[in-house]
Amino acid sequence: MDFSSTALRVLRQVAESGSFTAAASRLGYTQSAVSRQAAALERSAGAVLFERRFDGVQLTPAGLTLLRHARVILDSIAVVEHELADSAARTEPVRLGMFPSAGASILPGVLTRLATACPQVTVTTREGTTPGLLRALRAGSIDIAVLTSRPPHRPSDGESPRLHVETVGDTELLVGAATTGRFAGRTAVHVDELVDAPWIDTPSSGAEPLLGVWPGLPGRPRVVHSTRDWLTKLQLVAGGFGVTTVPSRMSAVLPHGVSLLRVDGVPTEVRRILVARLPGTPAPGVTAAVRAITSVT
Repeated sequence: MDFSSTALRVLRQVAESGSFTAAASRLGYTQSAVSRQAAALERSAGAVLFERRFDGVQLTPAGLTLLRHARVILDSIAVVEHELADSAARTEPVRLGMFPSAGASILPGVLTRLATACPQVTVTTREGTTPGLLRALRAGSIDIAVLTSRPPHRPSDGESPRLHVETVGDTELLVGAATTGRFAGRTAVHVDELVDAPWIDTPSSGAEPLLGVWPGLPGRPRVVHSTRDWLTKLQLVAGGFGVTTVPSRMSAVLPHGVSLLRVDGVPTEVRRILVARLPGTPAPGVTAAVRAITSVT
């Protein structure tokens, strides 16, 4: 016996509808197509399955026996179809870690690109310092880490196995200052003018570098405010309550009242942007996310 799922669906619908005409309407077939499927079923079963009556169609005892098994078969097929559909539509989760300013300057572009090119990839994010993100990557808490490095730009954390690291761009470190006040109307400031400036920094542990203060300033910087939140930091700058270091990449998202100044008298400070993942063949979602990161940075 050879029964197709289409023929079994016809059998079930005829039993439910009570006629070939109604079954055809429910299934979206022509009546002749339903009649052909019914005839094929009877040939395969070697028995009469349908009792044609003046008021419609009923199943014979043999037809009822086949219907009992057809329901089990069709229910199983429905489960398979549902699971396959879920598999096809299943999202690919990617856990992304980024240094804080990347949330404003990089992340929106990455998510926009993925939504267009790879809508099945769903990204969850967390921010942290480069050392913290490297630890999270090693621990398996995140799949990708977007990092920054200072010269000489060591490509990894030195641990084994070596991470897969790609360079995706450089950004110059500048000083953010209020557009009014001491540095109003200027595009550059000499490093000596920053020695006694009021700084707004980001809290750091002993294992992590001080962020927000110009690197290598002589003496102890005068830190007047400390916050991890970029919006708070930049609003304080706009209000004239201090200065802070800002990557040039953030120029497009600065609030009104903040200008960026080059620092003269010292070598240019460049921060390299890297994307790192564990070695080995990445999942498709990770590959898509890395591609999106490299395309917008």
